[in-house]
Amino acid sequence: MKKIRAAVVGYGNIGQFTIQALEAAPDFEIAGVVRRKGSENKPLELEPYKVVSDIRELEDVDVAILATPTRSCEEYAKKILPLGINTVDSFDIHTNIVNYRASLMPICKEHSRVAVIAAGWDPGSDSIVRTLMESLAPKGLSYTNFGPGMSMGHSVCVRSKEGVKNALSMTIPLGEGIHRRMVYVELEEGASLEEVTKAIKADPYFANDETHVFAVESVDAVRDMGHGVHLVRKGVSGQTQNQRFEFNMSINNPALTAQVLVNVARASLRQQPGCYTMVEIPVIDMLPGEREKLIGRLV
Repeated sequence: MKKIRAAVVGYGNIGQFTIQALEAAPDFEIAGVVRRKGSENKPLELEPYKVVSDIRELEDVDVAILATPTRSCEEYAKKILPLGINTVDSFDIHTNIVNYRASLMPICKEHSRVAVIAAGWDPGSDSIVRTLMESLAPKGLSYTNFGPGMSMGHSVCVRSKEGVKNALSMTIPLGEGIHRRMVYVELEEGASLEEVTKAIKADPYFANDETHVFAVESVDAVRDMGHGVHLVRKGVSGQTQNQRFEFNMSINNPALTAQVLVNVARASLRQQPGCYTMVEIPVIDMLPGEREKLIGRLV
């Protein structure tokens, strides 16, 4: 069978782990990597692959995996979809997902392409678990408790602030879906911790959570890519009370995000044109192999 040709757009933490996930996938081949600097200072581990500054320099790309900061996902998707290439991304601003989906839908329809958005582990695979839990107890309450661990999206957000050289944002669960953000920053020379703190707390990523900001000499000295989640739903099945479901995982954050992106890149080739979130896609389409064999093994 012809393998799926995937391009990786961006080569930060997620991009690096995406390469590893693609190398491990039996049904993919890497069409190339897109970096702002192209092949300049090409990392040794990318030696087997074509590295370019524009995806149009790559041949026969089926799907582009956008390993880019959340706030640039839409810009990249709107440029790539009209080229006849599917896109997948891990956009993670929950409150903007519906609007983002609506903005890509007409482009996908016009160019007969598929975009899968918000495809990380939360939003993403956790969204599927929450949907399943709610279906099992339609009345009730769900709680998503993150961490403790490093939030990539929040860390990238802080690094974008003026005066910040490097940053790490840790998420600490307080219970019942309430979280504390512990932010560690390396400041540029002359930068004010007070001004940086104001900018961080005003950002939508942090505005709704208790946030503490600390200056450190080295972010690398405190960095840990581990993370986790504890999902809980307590509710009613039919007319029966006190149904309770829990889901736990402890993970390497960028590694799991990359795996999910590869899964939905595969699934994108199995959908009709349009823009999708993960709860709209059959889970079985995210697995390699023939559907009948998968059904026989998993059901």
